[in-house]
Amino acid sequence: MHGRERDPQPPHNLLTLRGALVRDPHIWSAYLTEAIERFGDRSDVLFASHHWPTWGGDRIRRFLGVQRDLYGYLHDQTLRGINRGYTGAEMAEDFELPPALVAEWSTHGYYGSVSHNVKAIYQRYMGWFDGNPARLWPHPPQALAERYVAAIGGVDRVVELARSAYEAGDFRWAATLLDHAVFASPADEAATALYADTLEQLAYGSENGTWRNFFLSGATELREGNFGTPTATASPAILIQLSPEQLFDSVAIRVDGPRAWNLDLAFDITLTDLGRSFHLTLRNGVFVYVEREPSREAPLHLTLTKPRLLGLVAGDTESDGLTVEGDLGVLTALVGVLDQGDPDFDIVVP
Repeated sequence: MHGRERDPQPPHNLLTLRGALVRDPHIWSAYLTEAIERFGDRSDVLFASHHWPTWGGDRIRRFLGVQRDLYGYLHDQTLRGINRGYTGAEMAEDFELPPALVAEWSTHGYYGSVSHNVKAIYQRYMGWFDGNPARLWPHPPQALAERYVAAIGGVDRVVELARSAYEAGDFRWAATLLDHAVFASPADEAATALYADTLEQLAYGSENGTWRNFFLSGATELREGNFGTPTATASPAILIQLSPEQLFDSVAIRVDGPRAWNLDLAFDITLTDLGRSFHLTLRNGVFVYVEREPSREAPLHLTLTKPRLLGLVAGDTESDGLTVEGDLGVLTALVGVLDQGDPDFDIVVP
């Protein structure tokens, strides 16, 4: 590949479709400027996150400069639009990049699109509410769909209108209508089939790869049912790298709050391989941990290693390697109000 002209990667998603905190394009742009200043005149190859390398100092500086300008322009012009009273959806519909940026392959929306990123920036600064009081307290999707479908004249009428939109090539409007129809009447075969066809057409016309995947996934689920998460849970090799704090955080987000409202639990844990101890409590449905030495007052003291803690968090209270002093019922009560996820120990850390 050395010396050959290669187009670098397209832009990232500032907000991933899988769900994540919105990334900061302002800081991103600033760090790209810093990278150019610090390394631009002494770099031979740039390794991209999702694409092939860029070879040669001139091409590296050009690529980094274009990406810096892209994220900076998206950020600054979106904030300019916010200050002028526009919502994210309004700006994303008509947002235009400068011709010099449009001319660069690496700015095109094959992965992260301008439309998606403008709405992400709006969300980062303004949140979910767009300032219109009619949208401050809407009904949730199913209740909203039932009302829309009734107002339009029933599911058959909604499907009829959606089919007209589909045949006219207005797949976005067809998808909106059919979304309401399927939420209101999940068993309606005509609505489900047309919705799948509509999402498939949106996929065929999508330049953005991540959007295309979501459209095709939706069509597949409408036709064949939910196919679940097509990835394995985190491996033990990865889980063992988590800190005790991350493991305790994983417990906190598995607590079934309403079932734990009336519990008042406290116990201590000592991790012998780390030389660390923690005091843990569950009150008002909230699991809290504090690093401190064990107390004689605690009704339960557990002594174990961090690898054994992984098994304990997964619900294994029987295996060797766990020393119990006090009332094991405290731990049993805690485990009893945890959501039971994947038996292979699926863990999500905030």
